[in-house]
Amino acid sequence: MLIYVCLSSHGFGHAARQATVLSALHRLQPSWRLVVSSLVSADFLQLVCGSVPVEQRLVGWDVGMIQADALGVDQNRTLESLKALDCKLPQRLNQEIAWLAKQNTPVLVVGDIPPAAAALAQRLQAPLVWMGNFGWDDIYEPLGGLFSEYAASAKAQYQTGDLLLRCPFSLAMEWGLGEQQLGVTVSALREVPAQLRHHMEQIDKPLVLVGFGGLGVAIDPALFRLWPNHHFLMPAPVAPHPRANVANEANVTLIPNKVRPFDLMPFCTRHLGKPGYSTFCEALSQDLGMHVVEREGFAEASVLMDGLRLYGQHRVLTRQALTQGDWELDQPLVHPIAPIASKQGAEEAANALIKVALSTV
Repeated sequence: MLIYVCLSSHGFGHAARQATVLSALHRLQPSWRLVVSSLVSADFLQLVCGSVPVEQRLVGWDVGMIQADALGVDQNRTLESLKALDCKLPQRLNQEIAWLAKQNTPVLVVGDIPPAAAALAQRLQAPLVWMGNFGWDDIYEPLGGLFSEYAASAKAQYQTGDLLLRCPFSLAMEWGLGEQQLGVTVSALREVPAQLRHHMEQIDKPLVLVGFGGLGVAIDPALFRLWPNHHFLMPAPVAPHPRANVANEANVTLIPNKVRPFDLMPFCTRHLGKPGYSTFCEALSQDLGMHVVEREGFAEASVLMDGLRLYGQHRVLTRQALTQGDWELDQPLVHPIAPIASKQGAEEAANALIKVALSTV
């Protein structure tokens, strides 16, 4: 059996989510081949999948929204990219169908959440399971104009699937499919390297994990000095000059490239970042307080923030507060309204995929 995941190349969250499911699936069905088809960074895919044997096919199935940074989107560039994708998809479909035919094994297609996964499954005559907390129809429709046409096209493709695995913090996804509600999707914690663990244990201050996804947000290194009684753990910024500046701050530790921020959450008291599906799942699983910067122009952010207020210990910050260093780390967290229903979403998804594969392939 070959599990072929058509994975969105938009950001890192889709890859992080599927890594949790593939890890659970590999434990249950170790002989199955796991293929991720996406332009997501191979290094990041290796980081989140760890020892799980995952093959990668470098295929761009969707555009998503082109982001100016972790908090902003560029609608004009997104439309240009969508038009370019229309021209490239037929060749990519032919390429992957030919490759899959050579594998000579039954295939289950999983879409998270490129609409083009529908065309691939149809031409393969393979079952298709969607998994996500939104579809691109939900994102594009509110933007109007040409985006409405892409929304309608995406919705028509989503309606052809066999099952929807609905993740927490979800938008409408009204596709007329049978569906299963999942709990939060997280993987098992991994051991932190001894040197880093020792370093954190020697810090006699509250540890704050900082994370704004793959694109990140430019934070003035001087702002960390406004919080001398806290110590910050963060991935190295992408641009080399800010990396050097941040590394010089006495209360900042840069996370080694091969360490997942998730594995540091048990050591931390707060998380400072943006609305993000995987980050929210991970923080909720560890009961970690979240200081979240509001994000505009992306429909998913509103349901994420609703979920944060419902399930998570939190404080909500404006972007102005972020850039001015008013991070409210000395303020009490707002308590959640209700407990999260399940923290076993990855296992629930893996079992659902096994059921579909064994009953339809």
